[in-house]
Amino acid sequence: MQKWKKIILWSFLAVAVFITLDVGRYFFYPDVAGLQKDRPGKTAFMEYREEIWKEKGINKKISVSWVPLSAVSPYVMKAVIIAEDDKFWSHEGFDFDAMQKALEKDIKKKKFKAGGSTISQQLAKNLYLTPAKNPVRKIKEAILTWRIERQLSKRRILELYLNVAEWGDGLFGVGTAARRYYGKSAAGLGPREAAHLAAALPNPNRFRPGGSSRYAANRAERIYQIMVRRGIVIEEYDEVLKDEGGEEEKAPEPVSAEQEASVPVEPAQTEAPEPAVLP
Repeated sequence: MQKWKKIILWSFLAVAVFITLDVGRYFFYPDVAGLQKDRPGKTAFMEYREEIWKEKGINKKISVSWVPLSAVSPYVMKAVIIAEDDKFWSHEGFDFDAMQKALEKDIKKKKFKAGGSTISQQLAKNLYLTPAKNPVRKIKEAILTWRIERQLSKRRILELYLNVAEWGDGLFGVGTAARRYYGKSAAGLGPREAAHLAAALPNPNRFRPGGSSRYAANRAERIYQIMVRRGIVIEEYDEVLKDEGGEEEKAPEPVSAEQEASVPVEPAQTEAPEPAVLP
């Protein structure tokens, strides 16, 4: 009996040491600082998608393109921030209020989904990790998020996220999504198109723009209406252009990181803000 106790004890210790080393290496690896200037290569999520295709015997290639933030419609930036991380410009990588609400939902449903992820957390996961939902992966994600926020500007984080996010089965980057779904550049996307793209982000294979999901359509409408209420979109202007037979309005000129950071995502208001689009 004593022999088995020792075996079990040493087994637990070995597992603990392995997990500690596996998690601890993310304090030093990979080279996050290199992303200040360099574009990321094939991300962990891209490799994961290829593995899924391989297992299913699907002969398909990843579609990805890079678009600098200056060439992305501001409507897309605003819509994505509203949908995914309304406190993006003010937090330091973690939205603890959103995490608490997500945890409370998990406890009620007795499932570990650990939602409430910020754009910085999602970027860390997309670049270096897998979609696995377990505590060890979340710890790795937290370490990487901390490093990303310390070493990259908010503008660079948003630029990276928009270019590595998946917008359909194997479709990565806002430029790829703009061409595939709307036949235009990322700079030419209007507010409703931006809202539909943002609405797809939680599950791009299920909620892809132009799909039949009523949930995605309702979510896109909510994102659009928040943009209207915040003055990001002026509906009367849209109607004038349509009445004149013009195309959907062009996006306003992209703003600098300093201008973007100086404009609050949510205006002063007496009622509670609307950061969470998902139910």
